[in-house]
Amino acid sequence: MTDPEGDAGADLAQFVAARLRNVPDFPEPGIQFKDIFPLLADGEAFAQAIGALADFARTEWPIDLVAGIEARGFILAAALARELGCGMAPIRKAGKLPPPTLSQAYTLEYGTAEIEVPAGLLAGRRVFLVDDVLATGGTLEAAAYLVAAAGAQITGIATLLELAFLGGRARITAAPVYTLLRL
Repeated sequence: MTDPEGDAGADLAQFVAARLRNVPDFPEPGIQFKDIFPLLADGEAFAQAIGALADFARTEWPIDLVAGIEARGFILAAALARELGCGMAPIRKAGKLPPPTLSQAYTLEYGTAEIEVPAGLLAGRRVFLVDDVLATGGTLEAAAYLVAAAGAQITGIATLLELAFLGGRARITAAPVYTLLRL
């Protein structure tokens, strides 16, 4: 196994890696799920992760909103928006937001899904997009498309974890992509 790498350096990548839990065969057989909840439950680790994500966001400054993808991305986006002193916008699963909304369907590694944003919320704003994991890239690609279709400018994209062996980064062309841990 190679040493952990990430865009904020090897030390932080190792720190993050030590606080993830592997869950085999979830949500279906053959998937190795990376659970971030142990990291979130560790106050020091959560603070360091948010601080590093904020450093990424500041390289793409100014931003008006941090957009987080349901559900774990909400946690990161809310904490990151607070750290940066800006607003937070939800990117939700279809049918969870009151109308009017804009939506985008996409394929992910174990199925299909659809996400939505509130219509009018993002127009004319500079948005930093955040999620927990970049895997095959389908969710982030759809979210970036949706944010742009809603009239926002995407300044950057960040994740806690990138599963580089799945090649998802190649699909993300809307803005620079940053990650704390690349496996």
